[in-house]
Amino acid sequence: MLEAGCIKLDKFSDHGIRLKKIFERLTEIIDAHHPDELAIEAPFFGKNVQSMLKLGRAQGVAIAAALAREIPYVEYAPRRIKQAVTGNGAASKEQVAAMLAHVLLDFKMPKEMDATDGLAAAVCHHFSISGPTGSTSGKGKKDWSGFLKQNPERIIP
Repeated sequence: MLEAGCIKLDKFSDHGIRLKKIFERLTEIIDAHHPDELAIEAPFFGKNVQSMLKLGRAQGVAIAAALAREIPYVEYAPRRIKQAVTGNGAASKEQVAAMLAHVLLDFKMPKEMDATDGLAAAVCHHFSISGPTGSTSGKGKKDWSGFLKQNPERIIP
């Protein structure tokens, strides 16, 4: 984990401006860290249709930021993310945050639950491509040690 946090949009009342700020900040993060892939939580059906539409637009802007930099993306259902991180697809946000803190011992956990949700999507993706131990778990799976050997400049001291 190189960076975690939330994009503060409270001061912007216009939804279009908020979407623009999301796109700008995500492209800044992409340009700074050069990720290989984007993992994102897929839209979910909530009780409030307006909130769901706004969230879907924000997710679309995040995907567009990745695509603008030619970064592939993967969407994971909320239950899949919770299952991958906690072993329980119906886990609470607090349970997910606690398990992330346990799994990522050396990292300072973000305070915001929304940031923790993003981190959970990344951890779910990591487990999906390399298995829960973080090592190569089969043919075609990624291995972080091999990646770091090929990209020593990506190692953070």
